[in-house]
Amino acid sequence: MGTTKTKLFTNEVNAIANLAKAVAHPARITIINRLLQTETCVCGDFVQDLGLAQSTVSQHLLALKKAGLIQGTIQGPSTCYCLDVDQWNEFRKSIGNFINQEAALKSLCC
Repeated sequence: MGTTKTKLFTNEVNAIANLAKAVAHPARITIINRLLQTETCVCGDFVQDLGLAQSTVSQHLLALKKAGLIQGTIQGPSTCYCLDVDQWNEFRKSIGNFINQEAALKSLCC
């Protein structure tokens, strides 16, 4: 979405959309699932787990990091990643509030 178009929407709506976009790939969901089960993980482990090229895994990790869902620290030749718990919980809250809204029209539509 172009930067000029995002101005049409609230900050809350843009935040939900950006986070949803960040997790909208099976590899990224797999990465998050893995991080939910462990405290840290080395990037090379994701390459083995996902069966994808290192460069592809790095792109997915970068997208999650840009969205603020994960954090990374460099340790020697590797980067260890962990879930940003505060951001993850905020995403869960926001998406939960969005999903749990009652539909106004019940069955009156088409």
